[in-house]
Amino acid sequence: MKYCRFEEDGGAAWGLVEERAGEMWITARLDSPWKQMPGAALADPLRLREARLLPPVTPTKIICVGRNYRDHAKELGNEVPAEPLLFLKPPSSLLGAGGVVRMPKVSARVDYEGELAVVIGRRIRRMSVGEDIQPCIHGVTVANDVTARDLQKKDGQWTRAKGFDSFCPVGPVVDTDVTAAAIAAGVAVETRVNGELRQHGSTADFLFSLPELLAYITAAITLEPGDLLLTGTPAGVGPVNVGDEVAVSVAGVGTLRNSFAAEEK
Repeated sequence: MKYCRFEEDGGAAWGLVEERAGEMWITARLDSPWKQMPGAALADPLRLREARLLPPVTPTKIICVGRNYRDHAKELGNEVPAEPLLFLKPPSSLLGAGGVVRMPKVSARVDYEGELAVVIGRRIRRMSVGEDIQPCIHGVTVANDVTARDLQKKDGQWTRAKGFDSFCPVGPVVDTDVTAAAIAAGVAVETRVNGELRQHGSTADFLFSLPELLAYITAAITLEPGDLLLTGTPAGVGPVNVGDEVAVSVAGVGTLRNSFAAEEK
């Protein structure tokens, strides 16, 4: 099942997303994406691209993995980490598909980082590597870990550089059919800037597998249903300019498109 979250009559609604004649449509409301049961069918189905989309997640926290692809670590001149490198983005950084990323005046370089993101399906505490992780995965979505690269280097820690409002675009849908086995086998992640391919990677190339990540994270931090895990970005990251459109695609899930603009006064 694929679902989205969209603005309807001034409020937020969950919607079932289905493909019809090669195009994605919102065909029914969902009472809750956790029940995975359609609610009332829409009298007039809505094209997904015409909806005012909200982030399809409402996490208590957003946990991210840095340098989880060997080539990405090397391209920035960093050592390949010996264990997972974690950081947090605040929920206030979330942005829906089609939203505008605001580039702060205090940064001279803002980068895109396309990623597959996992939506946590149940409460997890102190998981072991050998446990079955499938019950822990509610679904996957597409994310862009927008980064003020100069501030990241200046600050030494990443909170400010990664945490600006609008710096975590997510969507357009959550796909609940993508399995842990599929992620391990390899799901393609691509990023295009103004239509030009900049990133092409596969989750099969993770330095740290999803079971390893969940075990490492939950040894310290309890994950709650709905929390979001950004799994890392492949090589090819780079800067964006005002007016650029960045499109991040995860094979079989969808494409997240966002434009970039100067910070509002």
